Amino acid sequence: MRKLTAFISSTLIIPGLCAQMTIENLLSPAFPTSLTGSLDGKHIAWVFNDKGVRNVFVADAPEFKPRKLTNRISDNGLEIGSLSFTRDGRSLLFTEGNTNNPAGEAANPAMLQVKTGQFVWVVSTDGSGLRRIGAGDQAVASPDNRTIVYLSSGKLWRASLIDTAKSPEQCFEARGSISDPRWSPDGKKVSFISHRGDHSLLGIYDMDQKALTYPDPSVDRDIEPVWSPDGRWIAYIRTPGMRQVPPFTAMRAYVPWSIRLLDVQKATARELWKASEGKGSVLFLDFPNADNFLLWAADDQLVFPWEKDGWQHLYAIDIFRKTSPRLLTPGDGEVEYMALSSDHRSIIYNTNIGDSHRRHICSVRISGGEPVHHSQGDGIEWSPVNTSAGIAVLRSTATMPAWPSIIREDGRILQLGPELFPAEFPAQSLVTPQVVSFKAKDGIEIHAEIFLPAGYQPGKKYPALLFLHGGSRRQMLVGFHYMNYYSNDYAMNQYYVSKGYIVLAVNYRSGIGYGLDFREALEYGANGASEYNDVIAAGLYLRGRQDVDGKRIGLWGGSYGGFLTAMGLARNSDVFACGVDIHGVHDWSEQMKNRIADFDISARTAISQKAISSSPVYFAEGWKSPVLFIHGDDDRNVPFSQTVEMIEQLRKGHVYFEQLIIPDEIHDFLLTKTWINGYHTSADFFERMMK
Repeated sequence: MRKLTAFISSTLIIPGLCAQMTIENLLSPAFPTSLTGSLDGKHIAWVFNDKGVRNVFVADAPEFKPRKLTNRISDNGLEIGSLSFTRDGRSLLFTEGNTNNPAGEAANPAMLQVKTGQFVWVVSTDGSGLRRIGAGDQAVASPDNRTIVYLSSGKLWRASLIDTAKSPEQCFEARGSISDPRWSPDGKKVSFISHRGDHSLLGIYDMDQKALTYPDPSVDRDIEPVWSPDGRWIAYIRTPGMRQVPPFTAMRAYVPWSIRLLDVQKATARELWKASEGKGSVLFLDFPNADNFLLWAADDQLVFPWEKDGWQHLYAIDIFRKTSPRLLTPGDGEVEYMALSSDHRSIIYNTNIGDSHRRHICSVRISGGEPVHHSQGDGIEWSPVNTSAGIAVLRSTATMPAWPSIIREDGRILQLGPELFPAEFPAQSLVTPQVVSFKAKDGIEIHAEIFLPAGYQPGKKYPALLFLHGGSRRQMLVGFHYMNYYSNDYAMNQYYVSKGYIVLAVNYRSGIGYGLDFREALEYGANGASEYNDVIAAGLYLRGRQDVDGKRIGLWGGSYGGFLTAMGLARNSDVFACGVDIHGVHDWSEQMKNRIADFDISARTAISQKAISSSPVYFAEGWKSPVLFIHGDDDRNVPFSQTVEMIEQLRKGHVYFEQLIIPDEIHDFLLTKTWINGYHTSADFFERMMK
């Protein structure tokens, strides 16, 4: 790859040198999400979550001075997302509110006495005309900027952007739950996906004729439709059904997925391309993040992700000529975000190729050529957006959390709105973690980031904490994470370091960043919990260090990290002195049913027995070390019953435990006060248990 010689920050945020190292100060910066741009490249927008107060911001090229389009003033727990500009760039659509649990209740941890479900909003980019359109999400503007379609209760609705007195209306009645609405280029049709339990169909609705069709139905799952620029064709992905495949188990190969091409006028479809058997035959859907998994580029080129070589890379294929896919992003590493350039002839993406524990921005010509680096060094960059004055990104480092920035053509990095960054953030007191590696007992090499306290003394014996991320499709990096959840956890690891702990953040198998075989680790999760080999290897690595007090090693983590924390305490209380288990999985057989509602594990004795024997509840009799449980009782990812069941088992064994239960809070804590309370309670627990 061609590399720029230097990256210069033209506007640098420098927090106060005397800021105190407190949990509140570490979580004081606003966290940016949902970065998006207008088609003309003149505007960008994002959401700032400022200590729980969420607002939409916009900035205009070329100066990109941020200004606020909404004026929310409280930590009310209401999320804002699904940002998208109208085609003319004059208005911005967004969603405010929370999703429902299986009982139909919208999340409401602040216990507001109003409806907290999702609503679609519109606001002009000059700040005028803010109004609520209707209950729903995922609004998309028509090509003529006069109409939007959006989703509400699984149905497709439309509303006028011009006639504010006209009420929204449902487009049509149909079975199934709808997703992925896409306007045709002429604005006369909308394609969508109809989800029907064990299969999904590509659908097309003609707005003028009020006609609904499903032109290529099958028993499989169709996803990610994209229109050709002339509106004559739709390309979409077809994946085979996987009803018999248990969740949370390795999937290295299966019946190959394919890309299909529909002639819209003739309503006939054909297979455009099919993945080969073996590696890459299973479509990995977690990333890259993009408007669509299929990008219809200039000269009828189709860009798509594929793991043919064991890495999630980008490929291009000629749609109307019989050619093999071309690899666009070679190297050991993966692509996590992708977007078309303004002329649709290049792809802009972020990747860990060449820097496996960070993310950097690159671009490549779709017609061929070497990828070009637009960033490098100690930064972590993601969410690339084309603008007329550079590439807009979100960026962090080891000592600075995520912040919107612009990468200029000459390599300079402009950090937007430095005056919005809090002076109390203690950047000068943070440490830069170092990457270390060790081998599990089965020979798998595991990478981790180790944090050493400031003023570290080699001859001193420090207490140590093992941090285990969730997911498990995650990777901790050498810096603040690009997800708010793990950015908070990274900040908390820095807090523990300031209190005299050595912290080891482990990238255990079944995580991302190291390729398909590492992610789809054999016998991981509900099929054997092989990733626990990495947890105990990390514990023994810490115990073997000359600077660690082997009797004071704790572990903590949330979700999947909570599962592995519980496994460590249940299987090796002789190694781990205590732990903090945040909404962890404790019984895989129950969690499988939560992930796939119609997955009948009771009819699958072998799978059920394997799942239970891979769970902390199976090893409960060996659990001796103290534990703190933290869980919100409206958790939709890991049911609250998982913690109820685990505590029931520990009570039988007279194991000491503490609990912090948050009524009406969900998995990704919505209230900043929940994060702060949870972290303070955790720090106090470790302080008392580690003495």
